Amino acid sequence: MNESESSPRIGQVVRIVQGREAGQYAVIIDILDGRFLLLADGEKRKYDRPKKKNLQHVELMNFISPEVQNSLLETGRVTNGKLRFAVSKYVNEEVTDLKKGDQLDGERRCN
Repeated sequence: MNESESSPRIGQVVRIVQGREAGQYAVIIDILDGRFLLLADGEKRKYDRPKKKNLQHVELMNFISPEVQNSLLETGRVTNGKLRFAVSKYVNEEVTDLKKGDQLDGERRCN
């Protein structure tokens, strides 16, 4: 993670870059300290069994789910359905737009 990136926030979508779940997306449900996060996606990682992940092993996305953030700040809990909705909303809007635009840092693949 670069110093220029912002600090993690509850409800923010991240992409896991290290470990068994590399390449998958999850939502930050808690920040333990300056180094560790608790992540859940609502499918494999439910809210009641989150993954403790080092901040250096995730890539912070520029997307914060207001539904998840409000639910966690108001009640301290969030449903797995809201987590699944936040991840799918990000993947459908942001990731597919990147594929359609085919702008991956100016690199193109030839088959």
